[in-house]
Amino acid sequence: MIEQRFIKLPEFSRGFHLVTKYIESELGHLPEAGMVNIFIQHTSAGLSLNENVDPTVREDFETIMNKVVPESHSEYKHNMEGSDDMPAHVKSSLVGQSLTIPIANGRLALGMWQGIYLCEFRNYGGPRKLILTVYS
Repeated sequence: MIEQRFIKLPEFSRGFHLVTKYIESELGHLPEAGMVNIFIQHTSAGLSLNENVDPTVREDFETIMNKVVPESHSEYKHNMEGSDDMPAHVKSSLVGQSLTIPIANGRLALGMWQGIYLCEFRNYGGPRKLILTVYS
């Protein structure tokens, strides 16, 4: 069986944000076993799975991504939407737009230290739309 839910996350500031609780609350009851695919419908944000306890990890992600893909590079052609736009598209492609997580015992089978990140690469990205697809 396949079920889908369409959700909208609230607007987050630029950076890496734990959104596991938002997603789990929207998923509700899950089957004993299966898979969940989480897809973000945007080209300037991404999803990642990483450290869920120490907030400095998320701060370091922001620092590293800004060094790897800097703003205001003189060779960028796509710059009409602001200096953060083209780098946001590149960062989104590097990080990716979907995650697939197993379901075990009716819960997301995340590791003890794993959380789902919304990777917001725009200064003002607005609310972000996700599609949650449950396969059982």
